[in-house]
Amino acid sequence: MDEKLERDLSREGLEIAGSSKRIKAYVIDEMLITLIVMVAFWENFAKEENIEVVIQTINSLFFVVVGLKVIYQTLFVYLYGATVGKIITKCMVVAYDDFSKPTLMASFIRANGRIVSEMIFYVGFIWAFMNEERQTWHDKMARTLVLDV
Repeated sequence: MDEKLERDLSREGLEIAGSSKRIKAYVIDEMLITLIVMVAFWENFAKEENIEVVIQTINSLFFVVVGLKVIYQTLFVYLYGATVGKIITKCMVVAYDDFSKPTLMASFIRANGRIVSEMIFYVGFIWAFMNEERQTWHDKMARTLVLDV
């Protein structure tokens, strides 16, 4: 870990969030997005009796889900420094340099980088297990850290 970062974290009494908390936050956020999509498009799912048609309906909503994820991640990280999942697991996204809330642009970059990480077989998430700062690709792109609160 960068000596300056380590010193700054220690001085502020902060810790980088553990992997288990981040995984739990991810699962909570994904369940929330799924619930929102299911409620919003319930009529499309409820009227179908054939599972293949339901799967086609889900596939047709791909861009809606991606857009919803980007909006959700961007707004929550920008406004609150955390998504609902991170709030529940007591984590917070902060700017790498000064531990402030990320800017709107950083939040947007992070949200889009997260989508890219998901699309490339979650390699961007796995990256967090291989560095001391536990930064995912989207954290590195947006210059953010996820801390324990």
